Amino acid sequence: MTDTVHTTDAPSAAKTMLDIADIQRILPHRYPFLLIDRVIEMTPKERIVAIKNVTINEPFFQGHFPNMPIMPGVLIVEAIAQTGGALLLTEVENRDEMLMVFTGIERAKFRRPVVPGDQLRIEVEVKAWRMTAVRMEGKAFVGDKRVAEATVTCQLIDRSRTRRGPAEAEG
Repeated sequence: MTDTVHTTDAPSAAKTMLDIADIQRILPHRYPFLLIDRVIEMTPKERIVAIKNVTINEPFFQGHFPNMPIMPGVLIVEAIAQTGGALLLTEVENRDEMLMVFTGIERAKFRRPVVPGDQLRIEVEVKAWRMTAVRMEGKAFVGDKRVAEATVTCQLIDRSRTRRGPAEAEG
């Protein structure tokens, strides 16, 4: 009896869980700005749930705040967007040529501090989906307590639009 292992460069759109290697194949973010560690649930074009393990080793804790480390709320909103981006980009075949960018943040609320040792569970639901844009409602929890929420809108753009030549960079 032999075992056959099949591997691909990109995770299947049918997957409902993603490990860190899968996430890194989908999202362009890397340490220290990759803010999700695992996807534990995913329904294509509808809903996704991700986990962020918050540790004292996070670089932002050095200055936010010394002797009272609190995860910046703006990074929790970024984690919501990255979670939604993982859902959106699983549906994009040419994702290596595309970049997902924020186009809006609405109704952001921060209810409780997130501190080292917490496990952030990020739940994102799609409210509107178009081929190149999405509106998502995200909620972040520690245990059963909601710590933050926001509605984010994002758009897919061609990566070549973000590259500037030397003449354009000057001004």
